[in-house]
Amino acid sequence: MDRAILLVSTLDTKGPETLFLRDRIHERGGHPVILDMSMSGDSSEADIPPSEVAAAAGANIQEIRSSRERREITRKMINGGIKLAKDLLEAGRLAGIVGLGGSTGSLMATEVMRTLPFGIPKLMVSSTAALPGLATRYIGTGDISILHTVIEISGLSAPLCNLLDRAAGAIVGMAEVAPLTVQSARREGKPLVAMSMFGPTERCAHHVQMSLEQAGYQVIGFSAAGVCDRAMEDMIGSGFFDAVVDLAPGGVGEEVLGGMRAAGPNRLSAAGKLGIPQVIAPGGVNLTSPRKSRYTPDHHQRRKYELDELRTFLRVSDEEMEQVARVFAEKLSSATGPTIFLFPAQGWSAVDPPTGHMFDAEQDRLFLGILRGHVNSAVIIREVDANLEDERFADAVVEACLELFPRASTSAGS
Repeated sequence: MDRAILLVSTLDTKGPETLFLRDRIHERGGHPVILDMSMSGDSSEADIPPSEVAAAAGANIQEIRSSRERREITRKMINGGIKLAKDLLEAGRLAGIVGLGGSTGSLMATEVMRTLPFGIPKLMVSSTAALPGLATRYIGTGDISILHTVIEISGLSAPLCNLLDRAAGAIVGMAEVAPLTVQSARREGKPLVAMSMFGPTERCAHHVQMSLEQAGYQVIGFSAAGVCDRAMEDMIGSGFFDAVVDLAPGGVGEEVLGGMRAAGPNRLSAAGKLGIPQVIAPGGVNLTSPRKSRYTPDHHQRRKYELDELRTFLRVSDEEMEQVARVFAEKLSSATGPTIFLFPAQGWSAVDPPTGHMFDAEQDRLFLGILRGHVNSAVIIREVDANLEDERFADAVVEACLELFPRASTSAGS
């Protein structure tokens, strides 16, 4: 059977527009399958009608239509859409997914998309993508492309038809590329290494990446700003990677302290649960970035570093450092695979070199003391007398990686 491009929409409100997009996908050689998430009507044009979507979630479409609990019935339709999309994926029939909608339609369609693996083409055609906060919510940690229509998706005007024609071309073009799988990602048998990084650790990350690639590894970087490093955890958990270099796990502490880089409660957990090797450094862990609207009088008195016009880092307090260190110790102690933690004694990023006002060796060692006192003996802790951004520290990271990680030459079959 043809591999499907799943077209997620609500035909009760977006019927003509959905059918136009369907026809344009078909004309370009795609195989569109309409999944109708309508909650107030039926259309004979849907390949998967609302009744099937509701049934997939263990619900009855009549109950959904008669209910006034909007949030509850929306959740049921989303759950049904997720199950049906995953059924197509597991059957090897999903070539891509495209959604069409306004606020509610976009929220529903993108929630289905985010449950699908990295590498499955995902396109959301939305009239509300520019509304404050919505694009971030639509995308989350998913590799979702957004086409902001600007105009309302209502009526087949020439501008909207042009937009939908472009959307058809985009999703069909993306679907022509062979889907990425864990197996196909291991190009030439090279092991895959996930690496977290952010601006103040960039020089170290670049050195580590270049060295590991020369040694036969593929290194996939993730910006540790709270979203991409959260996605990194998801991909590690799905078995995508063979090893991890976590240079910037600041999202662990930010989750505890309520900072802008918060990366969720599962940050620094997936590799340990799977037992894959990991090398960890505390890049940026001694910094916090609360929203300025939430500054307390104490925050105003702290040492600060203006990274750019949008981001300001504050030095954590001693109490916060102890709190974060205990969370790190708990997470590292639960690791079932080989783990090395490298402690840079001369500062944890470019923000706090020994000559800078953000440097605080005594407080950094407070973290180290708690870590040593609470992690289990399987975790190796090594101190390096250098700043994290110094070449000496980067060399120590590479050395630890080559010590723990699966041999690239063996994995490549040479």
